[in-house]
Amino acid sequence: MSVTVRVPAKVNVQLAVGAARPDGYHDLANVFLAVGLYDEVTVSPADELRVTCEGPDADQVPLDRGNLAARAAIALAERRGIAPTVHLHIAKDIPVAGGMAGGSADGAGALLACNALWNAGASRAELLAICAELGSDVPFSLVGGAALGIGRGERLTALETGGTFHWVFAMAGRGLSTPAVFREFDRLAEGREIPGPVASPDLLEALAKGDPEALAAAVSNDLQPAALSLFPELADTLDAGRAAGALTALVSGSGPTTAFLVRDPGTAEKVARALRGSGTCRTVRTAAGPVAGATVV
Repeated sequence: MSVTVRVPAKVNVQLAVGAARPDGYHDLANVFLAVGLYDEVTVSPADELRVTCEGPDADQVPLDRGNLAARAAIALAERRGIAPTVHLHIAKDIPVAGGMAGGSADGAGALLACNALWNAGASRAELLAICAELGSDVPFSLVGGAALGIGRGERLTALETGGTFHWVFAMAGRGLSTPAVFREFDRLAEGREIPGPVASPDLLEALAKGDPEALAAAVSNDLQPAALSLFPELADTLDAGRAAGALTALVSGSGPTTAFLVRDPGTAEKVARALRGSGTCRTVRTAAGPVAGATVV
């Protein structure tokens, strides 16, 4: 017997970042949108905990107990007093180290799959609590849709969306470390007073109305200057997408994936073609959202 769970990628339509806290984290106002690029995590009984991975950039995915999928299985097993003797197989389609929560998706997928395989009976609230322990983005990977995350991003409030938003994503030729981007954010912020992070009312209204032009005018990412400081070539990708007809362009989360909001699927294909021919990125994907979170398939 095995259980497979499909989990989506995310894009941050707003990422407001507060000053560093004493614990090293930053308070966030993080508006997540789940989009239709997916990893699938299949869990089956085994003699010992084992992780395998296939798909684009699978060679960059750690296969030890530090993998978020493995950590999720261990966390649930410890709560139930059982051994985490499972084979976790990840079919990767979310970009690796791309700021789209691929690792977090795998953690949420493994948690939901193990809960089903073991008949562990964990409630939604318990699963979300485990997700929050695993990482700031993991709870959203479980719930999907659209949500505002506060605290480290792990305390979620579901948001209303009035339609489908179409996106193009350009994957860079190398990764960016999230901790390094936050360190660069802190360095760039030295000597400045950083306001507390709050969600943009205009952005929340644009999401609720399903209005891509209004959303394009309201998106923001406080980590973008830090990501561009560490990876200046991303500016060329952003410029190429805007020139091709995107309503707006931004770095997704901590990067280095760049995200382009467009009016419709036809424009998405046009922008994707232009980006593929621009020489500024490695691969290009199109996707729409919101979509559901982790789901047993």
